[in-house]
Amino acid sequence: MNSDLELALNLADEADKISMARYRALDLVVETKPDFTPVTETDRAIERNLRDRLAASHPSDGVIGEEFPNTAGSGNRTWIIDPIDATKNYVRGVPVWGTLIALAVDGGPVIGVVSAPAMGRRWWASPEDGAFTQDVDGTVRPISVSGISKISDASFSFSDQVGWEILGPDSLNKMTTAVWRSRGYGDFWSHLLVAEGAVDIAIEPELQVYDMAAYIAIVHAAGGTVTSVTGSDAMDAGHSITTNGPLHQQVLNLLNG
Repeated sequence: MNSDLELALNLADEADKISMARYRALDLVVETKPDFTPVTETDRAIERNLRDRLAASHPSDGVIGEEFPNTAGSGNRTWIIDPIDATKNYVRGVPVWGTLIALAVDGGPVIGVVSAPAMGRRWWASPEDGAFTQDVDGTVRPISVSGISKISDASFSFSDQVGWEILGPDSLNKMTTAVWRSRGYGDFWSHLLVAEGAVDIAIEPELQVYDMAAYIAIVHAAGGTVTSVTGSDAMDAGHSITTNGPLHQQVLNLLNG
């Protein structure tokens, strides 16, 4: 196994211990950040722990995280951490949340781990190893995207109706009308379902780098495509269109039409 992927999996193990110890805790400390999104004591504890471990093992690597200032590295490697993606779910006791860990080299995510312990699920990938998931029964299996080639046959997932004007007029309605099936699985899960081949298209109009770096690495290793609505880099654009590949241009044509 790629040594960076092995490290990322070990970091995810540590994150799971911290997050599950406080999940559904009645005395969980929750604050509101300046952008009006919640942050918990757990978010900060996970990111602090992972940053400390990375500083000890890879001191020359940079770190980008959600809760603390970015750390510049001396080379071309940057770890990207979202300690709890879907914090609102974590706070309310909804099990769809996870820790996202990625390693970007020259700005592009190559290692990705997403661990969702309350769901009993984990996904990981590297270019050398490919993409994998661990199911709720502990079974590990390789994953790859679907072969669906017509948008009218596609299953589409998204989070909610917020922010879709960024992708063009009536963009959400265009998508839900064009596809076979639409569901709001939401957050990281939508994109990982594309990597698994269970869903064919996932779109999020408002994202930060730490929201998507890990799943981009996994989707790419599974054979999928992730870009902006114009076909440019998703992390630069701040939104993500994830597909199985054969559907990608059809989706871009629809949204830009």
